Amino acid sequence: MLAKTYGSAVYGVDATITTIEVNVAQGMGFYMVGLADSSVKESQQRVEASLKYYGYKMPRQKLVVNLAPADIRKEGSAYDLPIALCVLQSSEQLNCQLNLEDYIILGELSLDGILRPIKGVLPIAIEARKQGYKGFVLPAENAHEAAIVNNIDVIPVETLVDAIAFFEGKSNVQPLVVDTRDLFFTSQNEYDADFEHVQGQENIKRALEITAAGGHNAIMIGPPGAGKTMLAKRIPSILPPLSLPEALETTKIHSVAGKLGKRATLVSRRPFRSPHHSISDVALVGGGSFPQPGEISLSHNGVLFLDELPEFKRSVLEVMRQPLEERKVTISRAKMTVEFPANFMLIASMNPCPCGYYNHPEKQCVCGTGVVQKYLNKISGPLLDRIDLHVEVTPVSFDQIASTRKSESSEQIRARVIKAREMQTERFKNHKEIYSNAMMSPEMVKEICIISDPGKALLRTAMERLGLSARAYDRILKVSRTIADLAGSADIKVEHLAEAIQYRSLDRENWAG
Repeated sequence: MLAKTYGSAVYGVDATITTIEVNVAQGMGFYMVGLADSSVKESQQRVEASLKYYGYKMPRQKLVVNLAPADIRKEGSAYDLPIALCVLQSSEQLNCQLNLEDYIILGELSLDGILRPIKGVLPIAIEARKQGYKGFVLPAENAHEAAIVNNIDVIPVETLVDAIAFFEGKSNVQPLVVDTRDLFFTSQNEYDADFEHVQGQENIKRALEITAAGGHNAIMIGPPGAGKTMLAKRIPSILPPLSLPEALETTKIHSVAGKLGKRATLVSRRPFRSPHHSISDVALVGGGSFPQPGEISLSHNGVLFLDELPEFKRSVLEVMRQPLEERKVTISRAKMTVEFPANFMLIASMNPCPCGYYNHPEKQCVCGTGVVQKYLNKISGPLLDRIDLHVEVTPVSFDQIASTRKSESSEQIRARVIKAREMQTERFKNHKEIYSNAMMSPEMVKEICIISDPGKALLRTAMERLGLSARAYDRILKVSRTIADLAGSADIKVEHLAEAIQYRSLDRENWAG
């Protein structure tokens, strides 16, 4: 007898439906076909142990398991549950009142029949609804994640026997319904870190406000203990809240990577990822024999913070150049090509030199001649070219640290950032893939960032006297456009340009001289 149901495989951040067929016929042996990897083939042992635990029998005849389409590789242990149910139906041990073919079924079995959670549930649920399946039977720990998707029955089961009872009509399990939108909107503004707890550093806060308002990349240069990391961790609290489409896309990536955890729902806050400087190329951009998203994709719609930037391997930093430009990363393998979104804000920090005290107002730098420039040269010109704001961080004085006066809160800063972003949304309404000033192409910069004759004179003088490089030109115009947006100005004024020019310190030829 032949039994059939459906599962799914995830490639990149999208799912494809797979057909699971089991046939019991005359003969002997267990055969699994359909380009399954070793973790899928090992399901025979898990399925057999689970069936015996509940008093069912594994057929001692010829048993063929087919996973179709046969030209797509299947990996992981999520096929255990559909295979077990098909084995029971094909051997006439399951008295189905519901049709297995109406459901997507996935779950990993332990030897005692308890279901363990799986990865990539959200994109699978989205695909199941798109294909018109009645429901999705899956481990209870993943049910909240699948319930993000409406118009499909999400059936949470704890064990194999729960799944059997559901299909035999003996279970009281009801489809899980979660008001994820309500949970999403109520938790959007919950942040552990707030700018009101930061004493001093008003100029740095201003620079980070500009960064958030225009979606710009930024690098902070300053001595140890000046507050670079502390300030960076507070950036998500001033970014505009995630929209529902952004939240769904972000949640899909975290689901595929298995980062959501138990009872997970929509990701409601912008991601903040801070990998250690010993990270490998693959861990940063994604990849592997079966491609998984890397840190740049996990920070999609959020912030990627690279602390102590010169300590990262040169090759690791260079692989970021293309994703920074294209806002996505494409990973190619012999048999597949997957694409992960990577639209993130890069925030980096570094010491000005190996000892950390170059340009310090009080402490003496002990680095030798040329050491400072050599240290800075660890970061390539093309990478610096993609960083819009260079912010010099100076130590906070004792009076500022000891002050009891409360600083401006993240909520107040965020209100200005949202207002500036609304102006940009209106400006780029005819450009589908552009929604912030940082994403403008050179052609758009010429069209949108028009400056007056006094502004041109100021920019010319700055580039000549400060030794600014040619690559700084577009960056200065983009940043000045954001500063104008924060000021509610339709035109870029001279004072906006002047402020933008001061954020290009690393382009000065004599900075590390």
